[in-house]
Amino acid sequence: MPPESHAIPISALNHYLYCPRRAYLIHAEGVFVDNEHTLLGDLAHEHVDFPGYEQRAGWTLLRALPLFSDRLGLSGKADLVEIQRDPSGRVTAARPVEYKKGPKRRWSNDEVQLCAQALCLEEMFSIAIDSGMIYHAQSERRAEVVFDSPMRERTLAAIANLRSEISNTVPPSAELKPQCDGCSLHEVCMPEATGRRDPRLYEPRTY
Repeated sequence: MPPESHAIPISALNHYLYCPRRAYLIHAEGVFVDNEHTLLGDLAHEHVDFPGYEQRAGWTLLRALPLFSDRLGLSGKADLVEIQRDPSGRVTAARPVEYKKGPKRRWSNDEVQLCAQALCLEEMFSIAIDSGMIYHAQSERRAEVVFDSPMRERTLAAIANLRSEISNTVPPSAELKPQCDGCSLHEVCMPEATGRRDPRLYEPRTY
């Protein structure tokens, strides 16, 4: 683990890429508020949040598996990890599966969170992991995420930037952005009152 700091939650990467200020408020100041979106997310995770396992199509499905990486200073929990073992019991293949309440989003925060889970699993099991899956509860479909070099580099950069951000004594400035609409911390952050407006906010949207 990096000597200068303690392990950061893998889920914080998702918060950071969604909005650095949101990540700071949650993970540096301990501020969190539920809203419709967070509660629906909790419901989507409900049946995978209890530890356990089952066998399916040659894979062992591990639910709510604790994750860690001493090298990267990460800790967390995977919704689901599908593994295969050789006759001696050694894990020879693994793929993380993350559950999300809605359809695929425009931002890459879910993919980076999943890649960080894979980096932890690679360290834990001493194997290489090429891809994982995001299960979207709304469509009941899986989307594959390939852990290629650009994705790994993006994830490592996010880890370093997040660690630096939450170690600061001053939170990032508020900025009004499209994703503010669904943020549970909107009333705490108050980007309309305290932040500068992102000019992209006024461009035509495709969603």
